[in-house]
Amino acid sequence: MKKTAIATDSNSGITQTAAKELGVYVLPMPFTVDDQLFFEDITLTQEQFYEKLQSDASVITSQPSPADVTDLWDELLKNFDEVVYIPMSSGLSNSCETATMLSQSYEGKVFVVNNQRISVTQRRSVLDALKLVKEGKSGEEIKKVLEDMKLDSSIYITVDTLKYLKQGGRVTPAAAAIGTILNIKPVLQIQGEKLDSFAKARGFKQAKSIMLDAIENDMNQRFKGQNIRLDVAYTCTEDEAREWKQEVEARFPGYEIIMDKLSLSVACHIGPGSMAVACSKVL
Repeated sequence: MKKTAIATDSNSGITQTAAKELGVYVLPMPFTVDDQLFFEDITLTQEQFYEKLQSDASVITSQPSPADVTDLWDELLKNFDEVVYIPMSSGLSNSCETATMLSQSYEGKVFVVNNQRISVTQRRSVLDALKLVKEGKSGEEIKKVLEDMKLDSSIYITVDTLKYLKQGGRVTPAAAAIGTILNIKPVLQIQGEKLDSFAKARGFKQAKSIMLDAIENDMNQRFKGQNIRLDVAYTCTEDEAREWKQEVEARFPGYEIIMDKLSLSVACHIGPGSMAVACSKVL
């Protein structure tokens, strides 16, 4: 049986410390802040990121350099027979496409998974990959299983401010101004390739209700008769996140709900103060 390494990028929300505990490998994502290059969880902490974001620094996300990607693979292949690499959704970045092209020169030793996920659902894919390794699946088999499940998840997000959506061109300045006056809280969805608008709410209370209804709808329709997992994610304070988790637990008793911070690549576009809930099919 081949020895298979599981690797991902920091868009999964898996920290370097957690990666060591899990036995996976995480490529840090690069961020340019006021023309200075930083790497997530290496030279840029969550706290530093939000300080810079809220101080109106210019924060730009980018994909890992080809050299950084291949250096990781080359290092892993010294001790493993093959690598399964799970990058962020190809619909949100070109990093997956770049990695796929790079893998072609590795003669079947590197398998790049394009399963359209990011943040907490991407992390779930990593955990599924680890499970498949333990079951004796090959890199090729793991890639197929994860890609077959690529649409079996959803993330619903509500934001505290329209400022960052306006900066990213997702809402117009006029719509942002009106939305702020009316306390509009958009609900966004990540399912598959893109971050899309899902609904509009008047205040957080209604926004959270919409997200919980959306999860229940997924349970009753898309995932009817199937086992699913729930995750709570956030860019708000820890106290607010715990309160949100309690609301999700009250609505869906009996589920073990994991709470984690949204990855910085998502946070960059939605800003601090956001809350999210995700569901994904159990492998």
